[in-house]
Amino acid sequence: MKDSIGKNIGILLTVILLGGMIALRSMQNYSDKDYRGSNFFVFWLSGRLLTEGQNPYNPDQWQTGHEVYGVTNAREAIFLYPLPLAVLMIPLGLLTLDQAYLGWQILAQLSIAMVVFTLLNRWDRPEHNRLFIPVVLFISFFGPTYLTLQLGSIGPLTLIILFAAILFLEKKNSYAAGILLALTMLKPPQGISFLFLISVWLLARRNWKALLGILLGGILLWVLGMSIELDWVSKFIHSGEAAFDRRLGYQSNLWSFSYLVCNNNTNCSFALGGALSLIFLGSASYYLWRNHARLTIWQAFNISIPVGFISTIYLWSYDQLPYIIPIVWIVGTLVKRTKSYIYAFLFLMVLDLFSLFALEKQASTGRDLWSLGNTAIVLGMVIMLLYRQTNSIVEKDIPANV
Repeated sequence: MKDSIGKNIGILLTVILLGGMIALRSMQNYSDKDYRGSNFFVFWLSGRLLTEGQNPYNPDQWQTGHEVYGVTNAREAIFLYPLPLAVLMIPLGLLTLDQAYLGWQILAQLSIAMVVFTLLNRWDRPEHNRLFIPVVLFISFFGPTYLTLQLGSIGPLTLIILFAAILFLEKKNSYAAGILLALTMLKPPQGISFLFLISVWLLARRNWKALLGILLGGILLWVLGMSIELDWVSKFIHSGEAAFDRRLGYQSNLWSFSYLVCNNNTNCSFALGGALSLIFLGSASYYLWRNHARLTIWQAFNISIPVGFISTIYLWSYDQLPYIIPIVWIVGTLVKRTKSYIYAFLFLMVLDLFSLFALEKQASTGRDLWSLGNTAIVLGMVIMLLYRQTNSIVEKDIPANV
């Protein structure tokens, strides 16, 4: 009886704390952030135009849409993202901009909390369940999370897609997992490198259903975009190339660092960036292929997410939000192995402090280069823990299929 009462009180306190954290951050961003000048406005406007029978790939309608809602400096000639993403933004477009931004704040934080809660429960241990609120709190101050919530980027959508794909793969529902994985192509620079790596692992495991699901999902996205604009792919590529050219040397990936090393020489930077990306992608692919039978689904994603980020041509620090998936694994594994919270919290503190430092550097310089450290910390910890697991006789960190 006492245990039941104590458990109910614990659940109630968790809900109150979580609700308070979400409400505080949501209202703070809603009150302080000029979201008409943020990424969120772009996503909202794309959905809004579709609800009005217009096309976000039409330059005139796109420009007029900005002006109607008080934004006079459209950063891009058309919607910078794949047209199918605009279709997914229609529910936001049905709301006013204020309502949509506040709702997205709440939904994004709830999504993050749900992912953390579900992943921690994979260990099915009281000590891991007690980590829920502290981990959510630390992650709320992780630089990419902080920036994602302020700008209203689509990182939470990518996080949910990857998380759901893990669950479907665990349940042996490979077709659905593959279709979900194809949705990472809603941001192609992120999806291409990640899909390449995870497809190598799926191929090694002969999971033909998941690979077929990825292909089917890609076709569905293409057809969805064609229902609005027949040649949407060529327009997206043209717009993306222009944006990439303007921002090369500003991001925390191998291509931008190569551009700086080559003293802004495009030919040199493409040669060096391409070579370094091939080395990283090739090394990770070899590891995933060779260890496909030993790696769990979660562990394969832990490798593919950060390596995919650093190897691609165009991403910003807020696109590191899916790092939450390997971060939770690192924290849970440290607690499992050390029988202590100290190392897990130390890892989270170092990660938060560095990511906020990188965020400050981005704000002061306009360059996102320091966020490379976030990738180094997360990927380095994943590799170290996997290496120690390989050399351990009795290690088993998480349930077999996760």
